[in-house]
Amino acid sequence: VLRDGDPLEEPRDPPRPPLASGRYEHILVEKRGEQNNVGFIQLNRPKALNALCDGLMREVGQALDSFEADNNVGAIVITGSDRAFAAGADIKEMQNRTFQECYGGNFLAHWNRVSTVKKPVIAAVNGFALGGGCELAMMCDIIYAGEKAQFGQPEILLGTIPGAGGTQRLTRAVGKSLAMEMVLTGDRVSAQEAKQSGLVSKIFPVDQLVSEAVKCGEKIASNSKLVSAMAKEAVNAAFELTLAEGNRLEKRLFHSTFATEDRKEGMTAFVEKRKANFTDS
Repeated sequence: VLRDGDPLEEPRDPPRPPLASGRYEHILVEKRGEQNNVGFIQLNRPKALNALCDGLMREVGQALDSFEADNNVGAIVITGSDRAFAAGADIKEMQNRTFQECYGGNFLAHWNRVSTVKKPVIAAVNGFALGGGCELAMMCDIIYAGEKAQFGQPEILLGTIPGAGGTQRLTRAVGKSLAMEMVLTGDRVSAQEAKQSGLVSKIFPVDQLVSEAVKCGEKIASNSKLVSAMAKEAVNAAFELTLAEGNRLEKRLFHSTFATEDRKEGMTAFVEKRKANFTDS
């Protein structure tokens, strides 16, 4: 979703030879990091500024499923291009849908897969993250932004509202006033404003963003994958539960770490002043 004269070419990709895996048409998928323990997904619809068509989101879900099942992968990075993380949902794909189709088919329901992955997911956002692109970034656990990144929910300008979590996740991230302003005006915020409001945690030069996100992924992957999943569950629960209930869940998960070999190894290594060797058990 672009405006103000921003060029958005026809959101239809020319045929492209299949990747080595032969599985993906709209994304590039590989493993990165010195130990190949960071799953890497790059949105790859350059002609459409990575507009999120249904096929692309299904492929993202498939890639996430494969990384979720890969015991070597401890974190996942999702990124786009230098110009656009994702400039919105594919409007031409939506234009002629009816209420009956949307409601009966629960349109966009499967887009939520990013937020249900157990492994930590980092969004590396360069350029435009608008509409569905902003929503996709917010489904991730950590957002790193390039210096020129722009975030926005401009659905109001198209006569609709965010439909993949924009009104909910944005409000939780930046508070009511800014979220309401962004959703009601369609105005964008810069990377710097996004960091000040708590939407992103760090800003990097455009050409360093992806490598820094992968470094963060490597740092996360070096810890116990089992315990990382518990930590992620506990943090996410803070948005769903009362303080008392959240503290109860945290305590149960904390106690649960004492049933793991990794907790024993981590504390023993600390006492013995050596590096822990986690086995995800």
